[in-house]
Amino acid sequence: MVHHSRRESFSDMAASVVCPDTDLLWPFGKLDGLDRDEIRETAYEIFFAACRSSPGFGGRTALTFYSKHNGGDNQGDGVGGGGSGSGFGSLGRKEVVTTPTSRVKRALGLKMLKRSPSRRMSTTIGTALGAKSAPSSPGNGGSIGGGGGSSLHISQGAGFLTVPPSRPRRPLTSAEIMRQQMRVTEQGDTRLRKTLTRTLVGQTGRGAETIILPLELLRHVKTSEFGDAHEYQIWQRRQLKVLEAGLLLHPSIPLDKTNNFAMRLREIIRQSETKPIDTGKASETMSTLCNAVVSLACRNTNPDVCHWSDGYPLNIHLYVALLQSIFDIRDETLVLDEIDELLELMKKTWSMLGITRPVHNLCFTWVLFHQYIVTSQMEPDLLGASHAMLAEVANDAKKSDREALYVKLLTSTLASMQGWTEKRLLSYHDYFQRGNVGLIENLLPLALSSSKIVGEDVTISQGNSQEKGDVKLVDSSGDRVDYYIRASIKTSFSKVIENMKSQTTATEEGEEAAKMLLELAKETEELALRERECFSPILKRWYSVAAGVASVSLHQCYGSILMQYLAGRSTITKETVEVLQTAGKLEKVLVQMVAEESEECEDGGKGLVREMVPYEVDSIILRLLKQWTEEKLKTVHECLGRAKEAETWNPKSKSEPYAQSAGEFMKLAKDAIDEFFEIPIGITEDLVHDLAEGLEQLFQEYTAFVASCGSKQSYIPTLPPLTRCNRDSKFVKLWKKATPCTASGEDLNNLSGGAPVIADGNHPRPSTSRGTQRLYIRLNTLHFLSSQLHSLNKALSLNPKVLPAARKRYRERTNSSSYFDFTQAGIETACQHVSEVAAYRLIFLDSYSVFYESLYTGDVANARIKPALRILKQNLTLMTAILADRAQALAMREVMKASFEVVLTVLLAGGHSRVFYRSDHELIEEDFENLKKVYCTCGEGLIPEEVVDREAETVEGVIQLMSQPTEQLMEDFSIVTCESSGMGLIGTGQKLPMPPTTGRWNRTDPNTILRVLCYRDDRVANQFLKKSFQLGKRR
Repeated sequence: MVHHSRRESFSDMAASVVCPDTDLLWPFGKLDGLDRDEIRETAYEIFFAACRSSPGFGGRTALTFYSKHNGGDNQGDGVGGGGSGSGFGSLGRKEVVTTPTSRVKRALGLKMLKRSPSRRMSTTIGTALGAKSAPSSPGNGGSIGGGGGSSLHISQGAGFLTVPPSRPRRPLTSAEIMRQQMRVTEQGDTRLRKTLTRTLVGQTGRGAETIILPLELLRHVKTSEFGDAHEYQIWQRRQLKVLEAGLLLHPSIPLDKTNNFAMRLREIIRQSETKPIDTGKASETMSTLCNAVVSLACRNTNPDVCHWSDGYPLNIHLYVALLQSIFDIRDETLVLDEIDELLELMKKTWSMLGITRPVHNLCFTWVLFHQYIVTSQMEPDLLGASHAMLAEVANDAKKSDREALYVKLLTSTLASMQGWTEKRLLSYHDYFQRGNVGLIENLLPLALSSSKIVGEDVTISQGNSQEKGDVKLVDSSGDRVDYYIRASIKTSFSKVIENMKSQTTATEEGEEAAKMLLELAKETEELALRERECFSPILKRWYSVAAGVASVSLHQCYGSILMQYLAGRSTITKETVEVLQTAGKLEKVLVQMVAEESEECEDGGKGLVREMVPYEVDSIILRLLKQWTEEKLKTVHECLGRAKEAETWNPKSKSEPYAQSAGEFMKLAKDAIDEFFEIPIGITEDLVHDLAEGLEQLFQEYTAFVASCGSKQSYIPTLPPLTRCNRDSKFVKLWKKATPCTASGEDLNNLSGGAPVIADGNHPRPSTSRGTQRLYIRLNTLHFLSSQLHSLNKALSLNPKVLPAARKRYRERTNSSSYFDFTQAGIETACQHVSEVAAYRLIFLDSYSVFYESLYTGDVANARIKPALRILKQNLTLMTAILADRAQALAMREVMKASFEVVLTVLLAGGHSRVFYRSDHELIEEDFENLKKVYCTCGEGLIPEEVVDREAETVEGVIQLMSQPTEQLMEDFSIVTCESSGMGLIGTGQKLPMPPTTGRWNRTDPNTILRVLCYRDDRVANQFLKKSFQLGKRR
């Protein structure tokens, strides 16, 4: 495979500086003498001057933006705005409502804001910025590249304050939005507006590029317009520094060093450092300043065009400051909804700043990218928007009429972006974790697009040759991603080794090296798995064999360390065997990954596999035990087959209350393990695992055999059809004359030889059938199997013949403390199932006559639960006598659930023999409390009281429904039925749909409420059921 090396070709970036609080290089050159606040204030002045004739900037009509979220009302946040001195438009004039969607945002994939500055209402603009009324001094703020600083990034300020409204509030104009975004004070804004009005009165048609704005401001702004002389001096110094930057330091037209006007301007600027210059009309200094500035600015063939702010990098710094105002000052991860209008207004500054559409696209791309970084990379949409803008940049870069300055900007900007992204992509394991790995999906296409636009070359050397004839230039996204993967893998692998070296203790060289390689193999596998799980799914979108390349790189890295380890050893030791076995397992994992990723390759992955020089791990030990292991497992399997044919589920003895086949089965397994360790060879953990894995499959099969006892559904009676209960029914009239209904189910006297239930006073006999008792034996068998597995696992784990290092490797790889975790989990599931089946059989079949058949039949008061509780207690006593101690709690809990289920069935599906009145709920509630007490008091804390209460919530909820008035039940039923069916409100002529019977009864289930109504002996309920569902009467 090819080997990559980057060719740095951006000489300008070498001298670049890093943006504050980031590791992103600033690509637009140094700008000495002006800090970011001064750049921002100057940018706003240029923006306002360029837009002075636009609506909202002193023009006739104020352009007002309404957010689509407030419906155009006059309610807003009330952010301070326009008092009498700084309104950009008239409140009494016509307002224009813009479209509520943004074309720019739609194109860039940015979401619209729920709130934007257009929703803010203006009362006294400027109060919010009163705390920052004076321009910042030259010494304040950070700087870039020495000197005064740069406009790299608009720093966060305090939020705007809200003041009590003194007049009706109105939405902000675009000018007011821009002023707030640029953090310009009301005082400075008012001063600027008045000055331009006085200066350019009657010159609305004059182009902005013909105005030397700092000079005009110096001529017409007086000291009296500032709070004090010091504030004016700071302001004046800024204007002079802007002239110095634009005319002397960074002129758009090269300047002769001996230019007299330049020398005079430098002298005046130097004099202003100590005291303000006199700007009066009669001032000789001011006259000299004007002559010098005009002469320097108009050194071109067109005397009407002034060049004072279009020199690089001043113009880019100013324009970037403007572009950064599109981000909401309250949440800088968000872009204002008014971006379309603001960008259109910024376009008016292009003639003054010398900006073209390609330069704008480039700056806008970088501003979005920079904002994503300075906002802690919290908003991926900004990164996506920057990538979307790169498409425009790519189109611009293809044009043949590119200017030299644009090419320079293009190279430095994309180098900055690419440098930041590649720093992370070349070490993406360090920069991205599970929580933010998705960011690669945005970063990678941006890096590839940047590389493609710039045309950066990647040198590829074939093999180990470094001759010029073997070098070729390529520009492939796949090769670039390949380079990122290999570089990041090698970096991560090197760090793993360094960490291990720093943590290893001073032990014998051989032991230390073996220990390190064993741990390194584990770390390498984890790195490969993490690569495949987290990174490869993303990277393979650009490079189909991403995971395969990563596996190859890891294989090479570990192989290099392994060869160094083996080079100094002439004999095979236990440590060497452990290392080789570990390396063999790692190699299998990596080869498998390569194979899985190579299915779509043209060569089937042969090229990748050829890079993987085999470790050639010895596999003799596996072959020695293979046949023996198979024979022993076959013997145990034959025992399992005999058990399936002949097991009767009778206890082996009173002291051994489990199936006879279980004892024989586990004895054979134990004998196999004992004989395994008697074999006179070095037993490795892998060999132990092979045996344990075979036994576990048999244990799982035996567990499944024990658990094959049917399901609880076979014991639950079929639900009778729903009918309505009427007060005058024949059933009610004849009930007292009729004999009790006979059992419709299985006669308890014939339940598998079980004893009949005899209610002889206080000594009832248990009703547990022999079939249920056999289920108890199955439960005991499962718990016996679980206890024996603990013993077998101990024999496998603690046997001294197992190599310690190998055992540690295996356990760390599987993150397990037992060889039979899957079997133990299966046993737990089987215990749950068998306990559940036994409980439902006991309650619904064995205790049929005292629960489902007779409870509350005919009359609640005369068919209470007390007889059933006596039988239940006897059944529970017998159950605890048969079951092993560890099985009792689960079995008791399942019996509790089944008894609660039978109560629900009696109340909601008890058939024609049961009717309930509203007043019956008190007796039923009392009975249910007595039933709960049985489980709270039975045994020594087998079931905690809170568990009983939690399981009883459903039954108690139904009993609570039975206590409600019929009208309330009808209303609740109608509501929940409509909600569950999605009907909403019932219209005239509509009928309620019949709710389905889910069997998951609870007080909010419409079918449950309907059943309470069906068993309610009430005329209103009867009429409701007849009218709504035409339910038939009971016969």
